[in-house]
Amino acid sequence: MNTRVKGKVAIVTGGAGGIGSATGLLLCEEGASVVLVDRDAAALDAVAGDIRGKVAGAQVLTILADVSQDPEARRIVEETLAKFGRIDVLVNNAGVREYWRLADAPAESWQNILGVNLLSYAFMAKAALPALRQSGKGSIVNLSSTYGVSGRAGMGQYDATKAGILALTRTLAFEEADSGVRVNAVCPGYTLTPFHVRQAESKGRTGDELRSEKVDACLMKRWSDPREVAYPILWLASDEASYMTASTLMVDGGRPVV
Repeated sequence: MNTRVKGKVAIVTGGAGGIGSATGLLLCEEGASVVLVDRDAAALDAVAGDIRGKVAGAQVLTILADVSQDPEARRIVEETLAKFGRIDVLVNNAGVREYWRLADAPAESWQNILGVNLLSYAFMAKAALPALRQSGKGSIVNLSSTYGVSGRAGMGQYDATKAGILALTRTLAFEEADSGVRVNAVCPGYTLTPFHVRQAESKGRTGDELRSEKVDACLMKRWSDPREVAYPILWLASDEASYMTASTLMVDGGRPVV
């Protein structure tokens, strides 16, 4: 077992999803105790069981919660401190999608996506910051998207929240520099998560077909695996990235230059 984050305690929101579960597993492999947060109880239990089966002695706490609610963020932090006594890393990864043209988007869809994709990042950071400051080497990693820096039709709400995450990241890095808390963002590109596999299967395609297809929209011409996104998250969470803050890592196979 490697030890790049040995002794650290990390919270991962959206911990039952593709990138979240891959990040939780990798952090455990590298010596961290991990708190997985999600609102899907069955998926959360499955991911935690998978991690415990792959990493001997893995310290995994699961918390069922709706991170779009400020009181829930505070509860997550309280339960983490009660279990592990500290917080060193916060990975804000929770996210949902809305498929509306902006001219047609109802207010309810805005409230839903802003709550999960943006407000939860602010709520979780606010709740965790006292413990992160006390850590002395606290790190927040916010998951955005390549679409946070480029536009498209039909998912403007999603893209707006992802752009907001980048602004939040920079400002929070400014505000917390003196406290020793680093704040960075990761922008994944085409990442083959269970969400995309389910979408493909609903249209009569398989996950293997997706994995083997050529992706012309990036230089590497393929989907990434969630673990390929988890590695940059791990690095930003670790002390190896001690001089990194207010930065955005594009993990996208060269998408912007195509």
